[in-house]
Amino acid sequence: MKRQVETITFDGSTLEYSVTGKGTPILVMHGGHSNCYEEFGYTALIEQGYSIITPSRPGYGRTSKEIGKSLANACRFYVKLLDHLQINSVHVIAISAGGPSGICFASHYPERVNTLTLQSAVTKEWLTPKDTEYKLGRILFRPPVEKWIWKLISSLNNAFPRLMFRAMSPQFSTLPFQRIKSLMDEKDMEAFRKMNSRQRSGEGFLIDLSQTAAVSLKDLQAIICPVLIMQSVYDGLVDLSHAHHAKEHIRGAALCLLHSWGHLIWLGKEAAETDSILLSFLES
Repeated sequence: MKRQVETITFDGSTLEYSVTGKGTPILVMHGGHSNCYEEFGYTALIEQGYSIITPSRPGYGRTSKEIGKSLANACRFYVKLLDHLQINSVHVIAISAGGPSGICFASHYPERVNTLTLQSAVTKEWLTPKDTEYKLGRILFRPPVEKWIWKLISSLNNAFPRLMFRAMSPQFSTLPFQRIKSLMDEKDMEAFRKMNSRQRSGEGFLIDLSQTAAVSLKDLQAIICPVLIMQSVYDGLVDLSHAHHAKEHIRGAALCLLHSWGHLIWLGKEAAETDSILLSFLES
């Protein structure tokens, strides 16, 4: 996938971003442990004539962690990025832990957002300090430990892709492994391997953990653009209550519950349906 990766500096802080494809612009708020090299869902959008702009969110990639002192401050930098690219308005897609960023951006800058799509997105407080996953995340995905954790995962994943898929995929889904396996093919397992090879946490995931509670009902209720909420009923990472919460509080939002294998709705035999639903929404 061809992409142009650049960095720009505003107010002494660096923002890394990529641009892929040509056409109507989409701003993607990537999920946790990702960056501007994200790929999930991009191919279908590019083939249909969209341009995808993906900033590495604060603390990820080469983006300064200081930009992420608050969601509102990060969104101020995304506006500066659009101004730099001479883009007036965009479709916004917010993925997983990038959900709060997309919600905040659509809420605070309605004139810059044509539509908002929430995919497997966090829309309210997610993990709390009381949760085991939160405590483990604070230990395993803090610098510099995260660097070696991801190097180990990548090495094992490249050496034993099937074994690692079997070991890791259940955390993304509530389905038993044999059912997960039946919904995937070789190209999906290869995409899963590639995901683990490109992921890093930097300081971004710790910022994500600290900010999910920052999404308020006021933010959700202030969104006026068309909104599509997409999530698998078998999501094992983000509880379905997040999708229902967004549906309840965003005026006119459409909720699409998928029967894909789990959190990564761009993989598996139902992935074509994910692409089709999103494209129909954007084109309407």
